[in-house]
Amino acid sequence: MKKILVVNGHPNKESFNTVIAQSYMKSALEAGSEVRYIAIGELNFNPNLQFGYRQRMELEPDLVKALEDIQWSEHQVWIHPLWWLGMPAIMKGFFDRAFLPGITFKSDKEGSTAGLLTGRTGRIITTAGDLSLDVYEDIYASSGLVQLKKGILEYCGISSIQDSFIGPLYELEEDDRRKWIARIENFAQSDSKRKIPLNA
Repeated sequence: MKKILVVNGHPNKESFNTVIAQSYMKSALEAGSEVRYIAIGELNFNPNLQFGYRQRMELEPDLVKALEDIQWSEHQVWIHPLWWLGMPAIMKGFFDRAFLPGITFKSDKEGSTAGLLTGRTGRIITTAGDLSLDVYEDIYASSGLVQLKKGILEYCGISSIQDSFIGPLYELEEDDRRKWIARIENFAQSDSKRKIPLNA
């Protein structure tokens, strides 16, 4: 049974991102996977890394539980809207507070780093209200994807990360959204069968 964690980075639980998350989870469960869900906007935590890395802040219970789910997972699905070419503030705050040295990565005095989330695969689903994929890639160099995929997930050891871009949402008709949901359900089916990479 595949252990899949779905993380919704949209702060509004009535968003299309939530529809995507629910559709993915339903399909993954039907495929025989075990699924857990994190809606970042519903967590109770301070998103401000108040002291930087100089002083460790105590993790709130919701962050402790989220990290347990992240450690439990074999495959992670990160869903978020693109706001100002990046993730929402609450999602960035989640990474700032929870993805800490000694928890999701480690470093030594020489500056070498290593991810602590190896042996896991990933998927990123990004939505954009008024931006096309061509503009996102050609003009903005997929800035949000680079931040999440390269700068966070791969840095922490997650590999074989697939990504999808849905936008511009304001141009999508209801039939277009249904087609995307069908694709999301297919993603869940195929992810449930993906092989888990060996630990690095």
